[in-house]
Amino acid sequence: MKLADVAAKQKKKFKVTTDSKHNLPVAQNLLNRQFEVKEADLFYVSDITYIWTQEGWLYLAVVIDLFSRQVVGWSLNKRMTTTLIMDALRMAIWRRLPARGLIFHSDRGSQYCSNDFRKMLKVHGMVSSMSRKGNCWDNAVAESFFGSLKTERVFFTNYTTRENARRDIIDYIEMFYNSNRRHSYLGYLNPKEFEKLWLLKKAA
Repeated sequence: MKLADVAAKQKKKFKVTTDSKHNLPVAQNLLNRQFEVKEADLFYVSDITYIWTQEGWLYLAVVIDLFSRQVVGWSLNKRMTTTLIMDALRMAIWRRLPARGLIFHSDRGSQYCSNDFRKMLKVHGMVSSMSRKGNCWDNAVAESFFGSLKTERVFFTNYTTRENARRDIIDYIEMFYNSNRRHSYLGYLNPKEFEKLWLLKKAA
């Protein structure tokens, strides 16, 4: 196998990212799987996933605009804390400046239910929406993004350090997914092209 440059596929490590066993307040499912949105910055979805490196786990939180499926905020950290998702949302706010009233949908993880995160949503006029317990389909767009990331870039890539993984994931999000990856849902445009065309039509 070595001479033929062939390697066996290794079983991937599994890590639970959603801790819904808590007594923190849980929001209603306001999104209710209405994934088709007519304008930008009205509905965001968010989730956390994990990437294995030889140094240990690296966690990724993303914020996705449902309108264009663009990743408008992301954060990477070796710890899965509330700060991880707050940093991702801060990036989205800094980039997009969404108007008050935006619906922010997530799962029921303790990070999203925390006092600090709920305060952050309130300060920026965002309304929390959460999936039903144990129902990943309620956050299917975020789950789909993670599926694309892992099958197109992460799976079977041997990250020696968290920094190597971080650079590769940022490249995937910004240089490929947002800027070049075509989506059948968007009429085979990439998210940035789709938004640019929408803005031109809106201004006409």
